[in-house]
Amino acid sequence: MRIFLTLFVSFLFVFSAKAADGYNIKIKIDGFEKDTLFLGYHYGNKQFLIDTTFRNDEGWFTFAGEEPLKGGMYLVVMPPDNEFFEILVDKDNQNFEVETKVEDPTIGAKVKNSVDNHLFFDYMGFIGSMREKAGKLKDELNKAGGEQNPEAVKKYEEAMEKLTNQVKSKQDKIFNERSNSMPALILKSNEQPQLPDFEGSEEDVQIKKWRWMLEHYFDNMNMQDDRLVRTSFFFQKIEYYMEKLTVQHPDSLIKSLDFILNKMKNESAEEGGDNFKYYLVHFFNKYAKSKIVGMDAVYVHLALNYYNKGLAPWTPDTTLQKIVRNAKDAEPTLIGKIAPNITLQDKAGKKWTLHDIESPFTIVYIWDPDCGHCKKAAPDVVKFYNEYKDKGVKMVSICSKFTDEVPQCWETVEERKFMDFLNLVDPYHRSKYKTKYNVKSTPQTFILDKDKTIIMKKIGADQMGEVMDQIIKDEQKNSRQ
Repeated sequence: MRIFLTLFVSFLFVFSAKAADGYNIKIKIDGFEKDTLFLGYHYGNKQFLIDTTFRNDEGWFTFAGEEPLKGGMYLVVMPPDNEFFEILVDKDNQNFEVETKVEDPTIGAKVKNSVDNHLFFDYMGFIGSMREKAGKLKDELNKAGGEQNPEAVKKYEEAMEKLTNQVKSKQDKIFNERSNSMPALILKSNEQPQLPDFEGSEEDVQIKKWRWMLEHYFDNMNMQDDRLVRTSFFFQKIEYYMEKLTVQHPDSLIKSLDFILNKMKNESAEEGGDNFKYYLVHFFNKYAKSKIVGMDAVYVHLALNYYNKGLAPWTPDTTLQKIVRNAKDAEPTLIGKIAPNITLQDKAGKKWTLHDIESPFTIVYIWDPDCGHCKKAAPDVVKFYNEYKDKGVKMVSICSKFTDEVPQCWETVEERKFMDFLNLVDPYHRSKYKTKYNVKSTPQTFILDKDKTIIMKKIGADQMGEVMDQIIKDEQKNSRQ
């Protein structure tokens, strides 16, 4: 959908008069020649159409339905280009009229039976005039020599302060007179928390600011107000918090997600509320599909601490069981866990127990002779081991054939020049290594430290050298500290 972005879209407002059951929204757009109009709404980071209507003889479009709409920002979509302008719908007023012009629907609109929409269009016009004044002041400053002219700078700053105070006064009036309205919710939600003053070095101050913002970023938002999930700005704020403020490490991401979801969860609302439901599903899917190594820890956390604890009641039982089962299968081999101990045998039948193998680093490499990816990766695996076997690396190669197919393992070991590896098999799967290591495909690679803690996994053979260099570098750095 090609979007017509309204200025300061964050300040769209909604209606507060008592509405009858259902909705009845009349729209008239001077200059709009098509006879069809759509009604849509924001939901997270997407937009959806909910209704279609046609022009009557008087030029009005009427959206009507027996079931009331949920509160939020709605879109009046104009074909064929699907440009749109926004209106806001509140549960207490879904019967109103808006008359505007196609050139700029947000300016000069006439509103009937909606105090909050009247405030919206008035505010948008006001903000437009403030922006125009600010632009003129900037032009005057540049003509006077810009920052090189202290008197002009002072005059500019004083004038800008007056404009800022006028905007704040306008907003305060909305907060004071309509504190529970959609205008107040949107304005307040977009108000940046004010950082306190911090002392210390420049680096210390920056760290303190970051930590404070992590804790207070949502101070001005009522995260349990489910109208937020149907706004144009809320998703961007959540993403900023998760992507920019949060360190991109599983432990930090988990902490931030718990913080957000805890703020959103409304114990009195069905299924925890719309915000909670949307963002739990959104982040669960995001990290379940993530290709970034280690992010499966976030998916496992959400599955076991939310889905498995009855906090996602909308999930069908069969799907829920699969989610929980997959998470429990993945949990033992998350990065940072002690690798499951297993006992296998070599070609001569000698038993080898993984945790008894002493080495600064152990590579557990699980492969199959018939696996095309394994065959393609073999030269890189051999090259890697030849370069790193004298750097404290031990290669434990596990061929995944069982019973009468095991001889194929030993033939392939020679064919692929794996002879220097510790080559092991488990003919009858007594160790259950495929289950313990959640092996659903081959090859699988796990890098373990001297304590058999998993420090990396699921990397390509061509990446092993680069990853190992970084691991050794980090190990040496930690040992010096």
